[in-house]
Amino acid sequence: MLQVSEIFHSIQGESTHAGRPCVFVRLAGCNLRCRWCDTSYAFHGGRTMSVDEIVAAVSGFGCDVVEVTGGEPLLQPEVVPLLDELLRRGHRVLIETGGSLPIDEIPEAVVRVVDVKCPGSGEEGANRLENLRTLRDRDEVKFVVADRADFEWAAAKVRELGLASRSKVLFQAVHGELEAGTLARWILEERLPVRLGVQLHKLLWPGETRGV
Repeated sequence: MLQVSEIFHSIQGESTHAGRPCVFVRLAGCNLRCRWCDTSYAFHGGRTMSVDEIVAAVSGFGCDVVEVTGGEPLLQPEVVPLLDELLRRGHRVLIETGGSLPIDEIPEAVVRVVDVKCPGSGEEGANRLENLRTLRDRDEVKFVVADRADFEWAAAKVRELGLASRSKVLFQAVHGELEAGTLARWILEERLPVRLGVQLHKLLWPGETRGV
């Protein structure tokens, strides 16, 4: 059984899959408290659902892309059977994790989107950097950048760990704190081999916080 905050059908707003219709399974509970978190409602509560119930709910939307997110989805051990079953049903499956827990149990075919917490998040010390050494070409790394100090820290990590040669790397500005255009200029000036990410869902549905 899993604690589920919400299941909804929307447009993927982040990652290299941005713009694609996607079903989101947002699991409840998180071990981190990032300063800029926009899904704090998922820290607690939710409803208890079995893997079969979740898969049935997902199937009802008729969409092939599914993202399991949170909260922190890896806090719940039953997430692995859920991922396995979604794959078995023929879905393209992504999981987004805060990067503080091991990712080695995630099934091979799942796209792993790993957040790396910059200093501005307040959770830099939670980063499990050994996760980044196991990344594959299909996986993605996301840095959410609040200011120039965060940008320089993230750029150093990309270079130090050779991330761009092993996976897709996205830099995303903290919504309401850093302009995406400013971040874009920094990326270009530094010749960084990364992608600029924007939260597309916040442009499509400004002011809405759930179900988007």
